[in-house]
Order: sequence, then C-alpha cells, then structure tokens
Amino acid sequence: MRSAGLSQTFIDNFRFYYEQLVQGATGYISREEAQPVETLPSYQELDASLRRAGEEALSRALVLKLNGGLGTSMGMDGPKSLLPVKGDLTFLDIIVRQVLALRRRFDLPIPLVLMNSFYTRNATLHALEAYPELKAQGVPLDFLQHMEPKIWKESLLPAEWPNDPDKEWCPPGHGDIYTALVDSGMLKALLDAGYEYAFVSNVDNLGAVLDLAILGYFADQRIPFLMEVAQRTPADRKGGHLARSRNGCLILRESAQCPPEEEAEFQDIHLYRYFNTNNLWINLRALVEMLERRHGVLGLPLIRNEKPIDPTDPTTPRVYQLETAMGSAIGVFEDAQALCVPRSRFAPVKKNSDLLVLMSDAYHLNEDYTLSLAPECNGTPPVVTLDDRYYLLYDAMKARFPAGPPSLRRCISLTVQGDVTFGAAVTVLGRVVVEAPEGESLQIPDGAVLEEIRRAS
Repeated sequence: MRSAGLSQTFIDNFRFYYEQLVQGATGYISREEAQPVETLPSYQELDASLRRAGEEALSRALVLKLNGGLGTSMGMDGPKSLLPVKGDLTFLDIIVRQVLALRRRFDLPIPLVLMNSFYTRNATLHALEAYPELKAQGVPLDFLQHMEPKIWKESLLPAEWPNDPDKEWCPPGHGDIYTALVDSGMLKALLDAGYEYAFVSNVDNLGAVLDLAILGYFADQRIPFLMEVAQRTPADRKGGHLARSRNGCLILRESAQCPPEEEAEFQDIHLYRYFNTNNLWINLRALVEMLERRHGVLGLPLIRNEKPIDPTDPTTPRVYQLETAMGSAIGVFEDAQALCVPRSRFAPVKKNSDLLVLMSDAYHLNEDYTLSLAPECNGTPPVVTLDDRYYLLYDAMKARFPAGPPSLRRCISLTVQGDVTFGAAVTVLGRVVVEAPEGESLQIPDGAVLEEIRRAS
C-alpha cells in the first residue's frame, strides 16, 4: 500500500478493519445491538426562525457530492453524474446550476466540492470546464477517494490478478470520505477558508438540495453530525435503516450488516421505521476534533462485502472488500442526531426504472434547478418496474423509448414485462401493466393512452 502512494493514515484505517477480518469479524449487527427507533424530530417542526438562522450560517456552508460511481449496473463505463436526466442536462449540470442559483440569490461563493474516484475524476473535471464561474469559490473543486486491496476469501491475503491488476483494488466505501478529506488537504482548505458546515449527499439524488431550515437547525443546535432519514415504505425494506444501540445512541445498520437469520425482521418497515437518505450534515470542526481524539481512525463499523474479483465475471474467485458507510458515523459522534425529512429529498437513481421517472413529466425542473413533483402526483412519484431482461442497460432502455419517456404525471405505477417499445407522446394513467407476448416484441403506438388495463397481443 505504501508503494501505491497511500498515506499512513489510510493504511492505519485499513489495518483496523483487516485485523477484524482476520479475527473472524463478519460485520453483522444483531437485533440486540440494533433496537428500533420510535420517534424523531420532523422537518415539519422547523419554523421560520430556523430558516433565518440558516441564512445567517450560509456563508459558512458548502455542498459536497459523492461522485465516485460509474453506473456500471446500468451498463455505463463513465461517471454516472454525466448521464442526461432532463433533456440534455446531466446530474452534474443540474447540481452545478442549483449551487450557482444559490450563489446568485444570496451573493455568496457557496462551494461545490466533489469526492471523485480515480475512475470519475478526469471526465468530471472536463465537464466542469463548461462552468468557469465555479472556480470563484476559492477552494478546490474536488478531492479523491482512496483505493484499497481486495482480500482473497479463502486465504485472507491480498488478492493478485495478473491478467488485470486494476481488479486487485477497490474503493473502501463512502465511509472513506473522512480520511480522504484529511489526506487530500481538503478539510484544512475548507476550514482555513472559513467553512464549517458540510451538506453531503449522493450525486444521483437530485432531491438533495441545501435546505436553509435544516442548515439553521443544524447550526443553531450545534449538532456535530445530522442524518436526514425518511419513513420506510415497502420499496425501502431491503435498504439500511436507523436503529439505537444498547446504550441509546443512534446507529446505522446496512443490509450487509444484518445476520441472515434476522432478514425478515430487518425488512419489517413497521418495526424499523426510518431509513438513511444518505443526506448528511457534518460540522467540520467537530470532525477534526473527533479525528484527533481517535488518532485518525474513526472506527466506523465494518461492512464485509463478498464479491468475485472480476465483477463482470461471477465465476472468478471470491474476495472480500472491506468497506464502511459514511452514515455510520452517526454512532461515533456524541450528540449526533437524525431528522425525519419529506420523501421529496430522496430521489435517487439506482436503476433505469428510477431514471425513466426522473426523465418524465412526473418531475418538473424549476427556475433554480430544484426538482418538484407534478401536482397530479399528489406528493408521491410513480413506481416504475421495467423488465431487466430488456431494460437493465441504459442503451437498451433508451432504444425502447426512442422518443423519450411517456407522460407519467398521472401514473401511479407502470410495470413493463417483456420486450416493449414505446412510441411518441404515450400517456400512462393510474396503475398499468404492459406485457409483450413471450418471445415476441410489442410496439406501443404514438399518442397511445394506457389506462388500468393489461395490454397483450
């Protein structure tokens, strides 16, 4: 790791988790260690005084986006943030324009900072050249996530793959943000420039915008670490959830940290009511103090991910990737809190079904480049399920919607089974299932109105 240029701080962090692995750690967090959370403060309780406090704190705030992903699960080989989502505008375009709109409104150089990976950095910085005004922020635009060695499952030794040495390495999960901020010099640069409050979120969640009321609450209450959570629905049952430890502290439990025998209970959305949106607020001065106290190793809970060494070939030998989640820092900071926020602040794109909804008229792009749901949606976005056999990859999905997405603003749910191609100006109303005959394709004509019927040949 030293020969690869990795810092001693990062090596110390890796050693912390590797030693746990060698000692037999699974990373599991049992029901006894993860008690349900009954109630939390709600966004609806934040009043106008906190919004004013947010305006006063805005000069010390920044927007930080996680931008390390390539969107490989959608068939992409470039940064996911460069995927067009509204007309020709990409995730990155919209995020940049959101921040620039905030700057104009408040006449402040609010920084936009990206945590890139080695895979995303060059293409992303090239795309940002279209926005020279960003450079007025006075701090760097990005910093790099680390890379760590994969570990053979059988021997627990560092993996070697001579045919493609790059596959011997992997990112350590977004929990690396804390060490990467230090090693890159970004944390010092931000503090030296007078910035104290970091709003952190995933680049593919366009609902995650800097909210003045939440900023005011965070600053006014002097909270070191704040997690935005939302009420779980059946669609969220497999994702990580908020819990309380035995000593009453809030903790995050991801699906990979659930013992297999407790999976049914883990997915009980009435027992574990809140999920992590991965929208986080971090007091940078509190982070410095915590890192100093822990000698650079926060000690976040281990996530042991088992995968093939070549992710494109499931028959290759198995490795462990030692990861952490940035949200799990909620269990490290004393006085950390969680806030239940509206679902509108969580609009991630993990599959092409999510992307289709975002591209459609169910979402409107406002003048300040924030997103809002169409009034006809009544506060709930439509649920789209596309057949992975035909729509899993981005290019395949686009080929079956050559004229763009159908109108979904009055759609509750759309399920597409089989090979279906949609014409132009198609409208979907209510709950609709579209099914192509097995082994055949189906063409939805231009201008079709699909209502609550099952369509087949």
